[in-house]
Amino acid sequence: MRRSDRLSEIIEIVQDGRLHLARDIAEKLEVSVRTIYRDFDTLVASGVPIDGERGVGYMLREPVFLPPMNLSLTELEALHLGMAIVSEAADTELQRAAAALTKKIDKVATAKGTAPKSWGFGVYPFAQAKIGFEHMPCIRTAIRNSEKLEISYRSLNNKTSTRIVWPLQNAYWGRVWTLTCWCEKRNDFRSFRIDCVTYCHRSGTHFDDEDGKLFSRYLEKVEAEMAQKPNQSS
Repeated sequence: MRRSDRLSEIIEIVQDGRLHLARDIAEKLEVSVRTIYRDFDTLVASGVPIDGERGVGYMLREPVFLPPMNLSLTELEALHLGMAIVSEAADTELQRAAAALTKKIDKVATAKGTAPKSWGFGVYPFAQAKIGFEHMPCIRTAIRNSEKLEISYRSLNNKTSTRIVWPLQNAYWGRVWTLTCWCEKRNDFRSFRIDCVTYCHRSGTHFDDEDGKLFSRYLEKVEAEMAQKPNQSS
């Protein structure tokens, strides 16, 4: 079993929210206990919310359970296409998640357990989007934990600056990923292209949700600016 597949299997095992011993998982996956310890260290470092320690056991801190639902064939195809895109246009952690989710979808795609003939999509490589993928796990973990980031950024006119930012959201625009954040240097919201980030480090300092610096406030600001544009051109 490939390591990426084993990591997905481990996440699926602890998905029930119960405490699992490393030796039981090692026996099930036919690997050593030490290998399972290293796998859990990798998952935790990647931002997967797992609690536990060696000799005690591990459990998923925030298990996700979806209620049973019926999806149309078109809805399933849309979901499958999304997973195909994520497998090309996201970092390693999300690629593993996309592969695991696709596998689960394929198992229950139809009542007979077989995928429709129209299943599967070809997605062209997202070369530009892949630049900066090394920073994505760090950024997404910081967003989850409300942790400030120190970044170095090279602008499109090749000027480099170092900033402390409050990461709020990642967005994918079909070609590049951007990070929306509160920038302490500019004392304002900023969006940075992640492929232009040359250095990214979690500072260890957390930020609180302050009025005026929330992502919802950023959206309000964008809407207000867009509403003013027709008046400016008239």
